[in-house]
Amino acid sequence: MSNKTILILGTGDTKSDEMRYLSDCITGQGARPLVMDVGVLGEPEAHVDITRHEVAEAANTTNADIIALGDENLAMAKTSEGAAALAQRLQQAGKVHGILILGGTMGTDLALDVCNALPMGFPKVIVTTVAFSPLLPGPRIAPDVMMILWAGGLYGLNAICKSSLSQAAGAVVGAARAVEAPDATRPVIGMTSLGTSSLKYIKALKPALEARGFEVAIFHTTGMGGQAFEALAAKRAFACVMDFSLVEVSNHLHGSVVSAGATRLTAAGRAGIPQIIAPGGVSLIDMQAWADPDPRFADREIHAHNRLIACALMSHEEKAQAGREIARKAAAAKGPVRVLMPIQGIDEWDRPGGPFHDPGGLAQLANALSEAPGYEALDAHINDAAFAERALEILDGWIAEGTVPRP
Repeated sequence: MSNKTILILGTGDTKSDEMRYLSDCITGQGARPLVMDVGVLGEPEAHVDITRHEVAEAANTTNADIIALGDENLAMAKTSEGAAALAQRLQQAGKVHGILILGGTMGTDLALDVCNALPMGFPKVIVTTVAFSPLLPGPRIAPDVMMILWAGGLYGLNAICKSSLSQAAGAVVGAARAVEAPDATRPVIGMTSLGTSSLKYIKALKPALEARGFEVAIFHTTGMGGQAFEALAAKRAFACVMDFSLVEVSNHLHGSVVSAGATRLTAAGRAGIPQIIAPGGVSLIDMQAWADPDPRFADREIHAHNRLIACALMSHEEKAQAGREIARKAAAAKGPVRVLMPIQGIDEWDRPGGPFHDPGGLAQLANALSEAPGYEALDAHINDAAFAERALEILDGWIAEGTVPRP
């Protein structure tokens, strides 16, 4: 319990008091602080273990050259490069067990890069003046990062900001002690879905896959879930993926904020991981339920799923565009790909009599998607047993031929 080391990052020339306080909090909880100075101009007033010169060296430059850039944005970007490299190196060597980063907008900009360089499951806490701010772009936020508002602490310590800092210290120490390392004894199937009210295949597939000896990780495709899925696929964490909810792809294409970014549906393909793909959910464009709807949807019925998320039915052309985008990304894959198109529907709400039943739009999607490699039209709805059975047949064939490792 006492052998955990927490890496603290902050600008030593402007945040020495705060970094000293965080170090004391971490020491008081029986862990060891390791302090990295990510400042650029001045000398730190508090003790640091990793100097700004070492950070610059890790970015293949010098602190003097960073200063000579003459631009604070360029300087922080180069410093971020070195800080991320050092943090990753320390984590891989097992020398640190969690990271705590302190900053305003400058420090938070750096923190996003550093946290993204660290693996999923490694404890990451950011104390920031812009926590949960719309300034933070979703694709740059590590999917498992913890964030707390640095309230009242812009300049100097006080009782209010100490509350935030001490909680952050406790959070990262507690996470470092409590985190359960992933069990690598079983290969993992990465799967995507929405809630079981709209996409029900997970109820059949999860027990069937577990009976075959696989671990099953199911990601909720509401933006951050897709980012986590892509991040793990990029690290080859999956033996195979069943990417059956591609609403984040169509959302991004059509300007929705419920997006996992432009790289959704690319990481598994780049890594050569076998993929079974289906366009679950690619019938609706998601939006914030609490905001005024986009004027583009003024003539469309808006369905409020809850007070956070609402959706509008996609037009026929929007569905065709989404199909072409999915086909394009599937074609770029370096590994085996099968694309299943359930021609009777791709969401529980699009069945006959449902609020989003749209056979014409479904046909447009299927036609566009038919250009994808390994395309197969399936005379079933995505929530029918026949869909799950066909996905398992493909997987079993890959296992038999050695494409997917046998558990």
